[in-house]
Parts: sequence; C-alpha cells; structure tokens
Amino acid sequence: MSSTSRTSPPRLLEQMAAVAPWRARLALASSGVWAALQAVGLSFAVVALFAVVVVLDAPSTSGTDGGLSAGVGVATGLWLLAHGVPLSAGAATVTLVPLGLTALLVFTAHVSAKRSAAPTLAAWLGGTVLYTGAVVALTVALDLAGTAAPDGVGGLVVQVGAAVLGGLVVGGGGMALGMFSAPDGPLLAGITPRLDPWLPDTLRLGLRAGLVGVALLVGLAAVLVGVWVVTGRDAVAQVADGLGGSWLGVTLLVVVQLVLVPNLVVWASAWIAGPGFAVGTGSAFTTAGSHAEVLPAVPLLGALPGDAWSPSVAVWAPVLVVACGAAAGWFAWRNLEPGLVGGRDVAWILAGTTLSAGATTVLLQWLAGGAAGAGRLADVGADPWVTGGVVAAEVGGGAAVVLVAAWAVEARRRAA
Repeated sequence: MSSTSRTSPPRLLEQMAAVAPWRARLALASSGVWAALQAVGLSFAVVALFAVVVVLDAPSTSGTDGGLSAGVGVATGLWLLAHGVPLSAGAATVTLVPLGLTALLVFTAHVSAKRSAAPTLAAWLGGTVLYTGAVVALTVALDLAGTAAPDGVGGLVVQVGAAVLGGLVVGGGGMALGMFSAPDGPLLAGITPRLDPWLPDTLRLGLRAGLVGVALLVGLAAVLVGVWVVTGRDAVAQVADGLGGSWLGVTLLVVVQLVLVPNLVVWASAWIAGPGFAVGTGSAFTTAGSHAEVLPAVPLLGALPGDAWSPSVAVWAPVLVVACGAAAGWFAWRNLEPGLVGGRDVAWILAGTTLSAGATTVLLQWLAGGAAGAGRLADVGADPWVTGGVVAAEVGGGAAVVLVAAWAVEARRRAA
C-alpha cells in the first residue's frame, strides 16, 4: 500500500505531461508560486508586527496614524535589509544584514516550499521568480515612497541589483532546501553525475571537508559568544538599565539583539582566527588586545571582549582553527578508500578544503559586516578577505597535517 501511494503522484504527473506538457508544467510552477506567496506573506507579517509595535511603543509626535504608517515603512526596510538591500535613512546608509532575521526568512521559504511546492525544477523556478519579483517590487515601492531614496538612478540600480541577488539567495535558496534537500532529491541526484567530468570526486570531498571545518569554527565561536555574555553580564545590565523603558520596550530590545547574535558569532570566529573585528572606525577587538571608542547603546555590545580577554594564552587561539582543519582532514580521510589513495588525490582534497574554507569565510564575514549608520559606524565587522585568507591557511594546514600523515602511514603499511 505504501509503495502504491509513493508511485502514484509521479505516474499522475507523467500522464499529465503526456497529454498536455505545458499544462503540467504550469500546474507544477503554480505550486512553487503558491509556496513563495506564503513565504513572502508570512515573513513580512512577522517583521511588520514587530516593527509596528516598536513604533507605537516609542513616543510619537505625529499621532497613532503616523506611527502606524512609519511602522510599515520600517518593517519594509528591515525585511529588505535582511535580503541584503541597503537601507538609507537621511544621511545614514545601513548595509549591516541582521543574519538572525535572514535565517528566519530562509526558514520560512524552506517550510513553505516543503509543505506546498512540488519537488520539481518548474516549481522552484516559478517560486523563485515570484519571490525575487516581490523583493524588487518592495524595493522600488520604498524608493518611490521616499522612505529610503537612494542617491540618484545609480543608487536605485544598486538597490535593485541587491534585491535581485537577495531574492535569489534567500528565497531561491530556502525553497531549494525545502524541495531538494534530500540526497536522492530530483535536483541533487541529477546534478552530481553531471559534475563528474568537471570536478573530480576528491575535489568535491575536499569542498565538503572545508565546510565541515568552517562549521566547527562557527560552533566554537558560538560557545565563545556565550562565554562573553556570561562574563560580561554586569556591563550588559548597566547598558540595559541606562536605556530604561517599559517591559514591552525591554522585550523588543531583547528581540532586536537576538537577530544580531549570529553576526556577533561570525565576528567571534574572526577573533579566534586572529584578524579580529571592529565595531566602529578606530576600534579593534583581537586576541592581541582590544581598543574601542564610544560604542552604540546596545546591551549586547557590553559583552565584547576587553583587555582581560587578551592574555598571552589568547594569542594561541588560532590553534583551535588548525584543530578544526585537522577534524576536516579526518572527515575527508574517513570517506576514502585508503588503499586507493594517491598523492594526486590528497592534493585535490587539500585544494578543495582550502578553497571551500576560505570562500565560505569570506562570504560569512561579508554578510555579517557592513555599515550600521553614519560616521564611525560605517565600519563594522571583520575584513572578509583577510579573515578568509587566514582561515583558509589555518584550516588547510590542519587538514594537510592529518591527510599527509594518514597517507604516509597507509603507504608504509602497504610497502611492508
């Protein structure tokens, strides 16, 4: 009975395609469109509810109606900012992407696609096109409303380009996770054989190993941020007490900080690797020392490491990144047949590991950093290229130690 229920939908789709292929494709695409509509509507509703409550809770000189309309404008700007669209307000331009909110949008698209979309390429294309179109439309509408007008036509082109890229990555990526996340899904199962002539399987294994190394580094950074918050709870409490506000305002402030916690985790990974990060021009937080000017009145920033976090032992923190690379190398070796591994295979794995670790780190640091306002706040986060290069070297070095040692031991065993 279970096998019949599993095979009936594909047979039904095949019969539809045989009778009217364009009608079948349209029906499949419409399921993706419906999933994209759900994702856009649900995620925007959550952000709008939060933004309207924030605006109405704050003192307003324009009355409730003005506050409500301002709340919708703020919600639109925040929703677009989570897609990487710059938010302009007067002389200040915000490009710092709240990664917590972006993760919520990706999860919404993932759930909507998994529930409502057929796992086909037509459905994914239909949903991705509609999602991206919605991001672009809201970007242009926000510009026409004068809420976040960019600098001339060139600024609008930049915003529209960012909207297209953000819609494809957030909406298309989230829907792809919902439709094709299974290893035997229609997309992954079809792409993998086509990659064989272009990417050796050992290089693909190295790319996966690099992702493992970066994932371990981010996990260590998350633990470190938790330790920062616990040890710096007094400073966090002092900043929160200075802000005051009602219980609703305090709750909203906590929510705002939660969407920025992933950014702080990514910055902490740069701290562990060595290059460190900045929160404002002229500031620096590294294992060698910390220097900060006046920071924004955000309680979470009270947990940033001070001089007490820069002892002589802290400069050895990059060794942890090398250890993550060693774990990545062991992961790759466990997925090999030791008796068939040659020197070229080891080289391909190391190349893939180094490239994957460096590229992923550059992307994460680029997304987590940017401008948080005008003046000094135009420089927030870590240098993506420097951090990416350092992490690539450290992860690749750790993987090289494990892979070369394991290969040498195996070669000696075969020789004996």
